[in-house]
Amino acid sequence: MFILGAVFMPIALGMVEVLGHPPALAVADVMVKAARVTLVGYEVVSGARLTIIVRGDVSEVQIAVAAGVEAAKKIPAQSPKEKTLYLSSTVIPRPHENLEAVFPKMRFQYGDGWERFLV
Repeated sequence: MFILGAVFMPIALGMVEVLGHPPALAVADVMVKAARVTLVGYEVVSGARLTIIVRGDVSEVQIAVAAGVEAAKKIPAQSPKEKTLYLSSTVIPRPHENLEAVFPKMRFQYGDGWERFLV
């Protein structure tokens, strides 16, 4: 559980996978602007496939992922062999602790100066 003031919120994990760095940056920007989520980072899956990872309240993560998917689908593919830059997405409400142990990038950690990003 994430505690913000006296409010307890279940933490969710949201991911959107796209093709290319510029679309990943655009999708990450849309996701953090659309909802009260924290950008955890991104994972390079293979080649140009990137997964953008956000954490936050379940409903906020759902909103952020939906916005990210829509943004990714609007970005035109520049290569004739690619039809879309959007590849996949998912929301995991209350992920099990074992996921964070196996996938350390998905941990909900704060470094120095994180307070300025809380909405």
